[in-house]
Amino acid sequence: MRILYTVSTGPADPTKVSLPFHLAMNGSHEVGDQPELLLAGDATGLLASGVIDSVEGVGVPPLRELVAKVRQHEVPVYV
Repeated sequence: MRILYTVSTGPADPTKVSLPFHLAMNGSHEVGDQPELLLAGDATGLLASGVIDSVEGVGVPPLRELVAKVRQHEVPVYV
């Protein structure tokens, strides 16, 4: 099943911005679904140099690890 996760929160709320990545990679992808991510609004701030490396939410893996999984598994990301 294809699932589109919309990320609209920016790096100012590290836990909230990390949750869609976490659910996509450690949830949907792990059970065989085809997750996709859409960055909208404040989430586009993640594209600035060095931002992904500095985002660490509570109770979720650091965003840099989640994005590495996104890249490794070639999950589509739309902006």
